[in-house]
Amino acid sequence: MARDRTLVMLLAGGAGSRLDPLTDGRAKPAVPFGGTVRLIDFPLSNCLHSGLSDVWVVQQHHPESLSDHLSNGRPWDLDRTYGGLLVLHPRLGEKGGFHQGTADALWRNSDLIREFAPRNLVLLSADAVYRADYAELVAEHDERGADLTIVTTRVEASDAGRYGVVQVDGDKVVDYAYKPEEPAGDLVANEVFVLRTEVALDALDAAAEELGPDAVDDGGLADLGDTLLPRLVAAGNAVQHRLAGYWRDVGTLDAYWSAHQDLLGPSPRLDLDDRAWPIRTHGAQRPPVRVLAGATVEDSLLGPAGVIRGTVRGSVLAAGVRVEEGATVVDSVLLADCVVRSGARVERAVLDERGDVAAGARVGGPDGDITVTHRDTRVPAAG
Repeated sequence: MARDRTLVMLLAGGAGSRLDPLTDGRAKPAVPFGGTVRLIDFPLSNCLHSGLSDVWVVQQHHPESLSDHLSNGRPWDLDRTYGGLLVLHPRLGEKGGFHQGTADALWRNSDLIREFAPRNLVLLSADAVYRADYAELVAEHDERGADLTIVTTRVEASDAGRYGVVQVDGDKVVDYAYKPEEPAGDLVANEVFVLRTEVALDALDAAAEELGPDAVDDGGLADLGDTLLPRLVAAGNAVQHRLAGYWRDVGTLDAYWSAHQDLLGPSPRLDLDDRAWPIRTHGAQRPPVRVLAGATVEDSLLGPAGVIRGTVRGSVLAAGVRVEEGATVVDSVLLADCVVRSGARVERAVLDERGDVAAGARVGGPDGDITVTHRDTRVPAAG
């Protein structure tokens, strides 16, 4: 007997403006993380380890920055003759056009989804770093007979307004408010959803019909939290699944920096070297890092092909980073092929790829906001 199909849709088309300048010319899911991987590697690796092999990636902003990395799905065993990875772009047609939000993107691809005919949809974003077994979520969703499963987690109460805030009675979801000005609690949706396909698509069609074609073209369907999720919650058959373990949204620069700090220390909150659930990626093979005589490295992660002669503390360095003799890097994230020259100091900063900090220059400091530079930025010496 044929198995009920599950389709994973990774909604990877957002502009990621809150991560600018890291998203200047780069799709948010393509933003590097942890010295060796990219944000999209987390949901794709979760698909691999969950045994889900029908994965569609919906792209829009700067797709060229992501397409090369996806590499036909090979690193995640998605380069298959049947099924596997499918990359979707905005296109002409009856529902064609640029996506104006995640719900709009889902609706514009609804004819393709109906043709594929999955029983369930797993909807994901690439805004967070975490591990989750999506197959277990789908099995639980079916066992409960739910139309919508919202994966939830708790956040700082002061930060809850950035998310969809969920209220529950036991595991039944009784209210959903998208980015409310006054959140009713600290339990939020973490952008992992399981939906009964026909129920979800019918709800989107109903919303589009109520709005009318002009309003839809003007972006009326917007995001899932604006259009779809409140409808499904109001229908009364939505449940929550509380995610156990580490989860952090990295959709802002402060959160991105903080997530890197979570990788450090003798007992890191997030361990990228979990042999039971490795995060797979596509990337060039480069030789090991070189730490030379006179260097000091404390509580840091060093990517391949680096050359360390100076001092590195509490930092994550990606491939090819050079820290010259007399230079200091503290509590920072340096992306690929950055150079910190002799006598320079980088502190509480994020340097995008190929940054060049001149001898004696200063970037950031011990206090205040995180300093972030664009790719190919040369920071001159003071004076």
